[in-house]
Amino acid sequence: MKLGLLDFAVVGVYFILFFWMGLYLSRRGKKNLADFFLSDRKLSWWLAGTSMVATTFAADTPLAVTELVARHGVAGNWLWWSMALSGGLTVFFFAPLWRRSAVLTDLEFVELRYSGGAAAFLRGFRALYLGVLVNCIIMGWVHLGMMKILGGTLGIPKWTTLVVCLGLTVFYSSLAGLTGVVVTDVVQFVIAMAGSVILACVGWRAAGGWGWIGSAIAQTPALTGQAAYGSFEKMIRFWPDGTSVWMLPLVTFAVYLTVNWWASWYPGAEPGGGGYVAQRILATRTEREGLLATLWFNCAHYALRPWPWIVAALASIAIYGNRILDPSTGKPDAAMGYVKLMADFLPPGWIGVLLSSFLAAYMSTISTHLNWGSSYVIHDFYRRFLSPKSTEEKCLLVGRFTILFLAVCSLGVAYGMDRITRGWEILMLLGAGTGPVYILRWYWWRVNAWSEISAMSGALFSSLFLRYGLGWESQTPQGFAWTLAVTTGLTTILWLAVTLWTSPEPQERLERFYRLVRPAGPGWNPVRKTLLQACPDAVASVETSLVEPFMQWLTGCVFIYTALFGIGSVIFGKYLQSCLWFVPAVLSAAWLWRNLLREPAPQ
Repeated sequence: MKLGLLDFAVVGVYFILFFWMGLYLSRRGKKNLADFFLSDRKLSWWLAGTSMVATTFAADTPLAVTELVARHGVAGNWLWWSMALSGGLTVFFFAPLWRRSAVLTDLEFVELRYSGGAAAFLRGFRALYLGVLVNCIIMGWVHLGMMKILGGTLGIPKWTTLVVCLGLTVFYSSLAGLTGVVVTDVVQFVIAMAGSVILACVGWRAAGGWGWIGSAIAQTPALTGQAAYGSFEKMIRFWPDGTSVWMLPLVTFAVYLTVNWWASWYPGAEPGGGGYVAQRILATRTEREGLLATLWFNCAHYALRPWPWIVAALASIAIYGNRILDPSTGKPDAAMGYVKLMADFLPPGWIGVLLSSFLAAYMSTISTHLNWGSSYVIHDFYRRFLSPKSTEEKCLLVGRFTILFLAVCSLGVAYGMDRITRGWEILMLLGAGTGPVYILRWYWWRVNAWSEISAMSGALFSSLFLRYGLGWESQTPQGFAWTLAVTTGLTTILWLAVTLWTSPEPQERLERFYRLVRPAGPGWNPVRKTLLQACPDAVASVETSLVEPFMQWLTGCVFIYTALFGIGSVIFGKYLQSCLWFVPAVLSAAWLWRNLLREPAPQ
């Protein structure tokens, strides 16, 4: 299918708008690294939070959700829904601590918390490992999602269009820094969400409403076997019941809920915070605004945003089945149903609007990852190890060239990638078992640099050994679940043994960290007692209980999940069921709002 003149006009206006925004915002981000990478720590909570939401909404995300629904029903989304538990930890336990640390990047935290050669090695290694390798894998699957969309809608070479989009993103990311990224994120998020809602409505209407969609899906052969789905009611269940072979297996669901959310490192849902989430927290004006930013992010990300994608996914399965061929590979790809829905049922002009919304989602994610990855390479590797005496101007120049380098590398990764959700699973397995270290390094004085090094190494080698040494299959849901659980267990045993075998961090470093960050809980009692003896005024007013943040976390998770299922029940026409979900959602929201309001604003 080719775009009409009106569609090209709409897309052209979109490009002109963001080219102008790039020029307008280019005067920002030129003063120093704090301005370029953290907007001089002046972001409001709603800007920072919306930017987080926009970053996690990439062109690949609706396609990946379509694939999950086609494989395992709506319950297949627990692969990422389970991460709301981790996101809640970041909101109530870690956002204030990150803001108090006042570091420029979350990797700088490594040498704030630890000392010596091990800390220096860890910081430098993670700067290249996360900033270049992992970052390019993430951008690679985002490129792949955008290419699938371009391949299904445009009559011009998709690589050409992708390079143009990427070039414009590099332009405003390298000139305006984080300020340009955040401002464009907000505009792009509005455009992207509007496009998703429009496509969901058009697809639902084209498929004939829930009655026709249900009948068609019941007779559609399931993606994971020859038998038909058989039951639309099972397809739209919020959790699996184990009675259908195509549904999310119960063992996988159990691992998602009990292990995955706290054990695995994944961008946007890191246990203990981190990555671009920590970057946005560090860029806010106060601790309270950092907390509110992450709270808004998690509510919007998990409770509000998934449903337009799920509705469009169900409509595409009902209309096309789930074996549409990907034009670029010639292989069946259920995710392409989302793209074909857009190409077949939108009138002239609206295709341009929807394509612009995908471009917005794509560019908002890529711009963040370019800025974030560059901050690691420049601040935590180049300036820390290669050129410590570099001026701010030179670092900014090298940072802009780094953004271009990362963009080119990510295109190479995209060229060799075939499935979006496979990339998600790979990152979760490579980080399996590292989560407890990233959590406990804030709340247990005994954790040291070797704890993190051994956890990262253990996760990497355990997952590779299970896959290639023992031949475990991690591409099936059951195989992924068992590989994740066993890798987590082996990694946890390793890093705990290494932690207890190696020496703790020097007392001076521990006391300095505690004075700055003031973590609560019994894990810092030895350090707290020493400080109380030496200087009672320094720690006398510090809150030592974790009960309050735990209750806030629990209530926040109740709100997110009940709001998620309540909205879904309304969409599926189950109004009585929606009331049962919305009652606890309203009560938990009211308690949370009152609780947060009565707390004094942290200084």
